[in-house]
Amino acid sequence: MSTPLELLSAHACHGGEQRFYRHGSREIGLPMKFTAYLPPQALAGESVPTLIYLAGLTCTEETFPIKAGAQRLAAELGLALIAPDTSPRGANVPGEADAWDFGVGAGFYLDATQAPWSTHWRMESYLLRELLPLAEAELPIDGQRLGLFGHSMGGHGALTLALRHPGRFQSLSAFAPIAAPTRCAWGEKAFSGYLGANRAAWNAHDASELMAAQARAPYPQGILVDQGLADKFLAEQQLHPEAFEAACAGVGQPLTLRRHAGYDHGYYFIQSFMDDHLRHHAQALR
Repeated sequence: MSTPLELLSAHACHGGEQRFYRHGSREIGLPMKFTAYLPPQALAGESVPTLIYLAGLTCTEETFPIKAGAQRLAAELGLALIAPDTSPRGANVPGEADAWDFGVGAGFYLDATQAPWSTHWRMESYLLRELLPLAEAELPIDGQRLGLFGHSMGGHGALTLALRHPGRFQSLSAFAPIAAPTRCAWGEKAFSGYLGANRAAWNAHDASELMAAQARAPYPQGILVDQGLADKFLAEQQLHPEAFEAACAGVGQPLTLRRHAGYDHGYYFIQSFMDDHLRHHAQALR
């Protein structure tokens, strides 16, 4: 079962508070960590709109609050920011360490169906069925005004979870997402380990395939995606933003896909356009 939230530390930040939490997870079966930035409005007792940020491979729950530079504008806009860890930790499954080479072991924000991963690799259920209800119950956030965004593997997670759970999130964006994992080496390696050899099952976790199957635009207010053109993973055909762009066009989904010369895959890129993403979500969550 879930255990109560344990506050590991809290730090004053732009008039609000950056918090670091740990709890025992029912869905994962292991301790999990996440961070929460509460803006001044939340500390004053207001129930505030909230953005969930999903980080990429090699990241932890600490990466976003330390590197993204989001708290200043979040405080101004009155947005809470929640960032979970990306993956189970300490399961001692053979091959778990391969996560750092984009193998199985990384969370990929799905529920694995294949042994040995299916026991602990339940990130979709953890986020939707455990972390969000827990955060809504324990923190001053408005569960009816939620936005979802992420980077790389977390961009994949943001796009797919938003499409797999219609109505749960009111706004959506991504930085350099793995937009068509069934078409790239990273996705093939992870999905074959987590979901097995049946490629039809993979499509349910591919943002481009999910969007192409929509009967109508799921986010009529628009989706924002930023992609650096100096991103080596774009050049290596791991990201495929053009596939998601085509899928959105096919169903009439408004998409702002911005391609930026000179920007790579890292957090200097994310810092450069973070304010635009926060304002995109704030507009939708008013």
